[in-house]
Amino acid sequence: MTIAAVRLNHAVLFVSDLERSLRFWTEAFGMEIVARELRANAAFLRLPRSGNHHDLGLFGIGKGAAPRQRGTVGLYHLAWQVDTIDELEHARLTLAELGAFTGESSHGATKSVYGIDPDGNEFEVMWMLPREAWGEYENAAPVDRLDLGAEVSRWSGVGTAGRLVPGSVEATA
Repeated sequence: MTIAAVRLNHAVLFVSDLERSLRFWTEAFGMEIVARELRANAAFLRLPRSGNHHDLGLFGIGKGAAPRQRGTVGLYHLAWQVDTIDELEHARLTLAELGAFTGESSHGATKSVYGIDPDGNEFEVMWMLPREAWGEYENAAPVDRLDLGAEVSRWSGVGTAGRLVPGSVEATA
């Protein structure tokens, strides 16, 4: 018997400085703070087009806390999906402006840019090709150089993330 999960609903991170992390995630992704739990020094954030109660939880554990060292046991990264390749291009620019851009790659069926938050938590922002275009990448996940300009030229305007939340700006446009 297996668990019938359909997708990851939210992620929760321990962070050293809660307020610094809230600034980062709200500036980088436009997340809104939907709840705070003062007794736990925690906050919960929602993406602008999300149907979740919250997409990210942050628990502040103190400014003196040492960041997790890359390559040690634990979470490697989170992956945030965008709807269009144009939004991926915008994500790359946003991360660069915040000094948080760390790289980019093509994984065949997905195209990705990478960033890092103030505590060293890595994350990916990715766009997925339309399912019918996966072809040879159906069962492969290469790590290749990303030519984002060429991908934007080919796929601009093509949405693949699924249905938007009813009532959102994009859904009512």
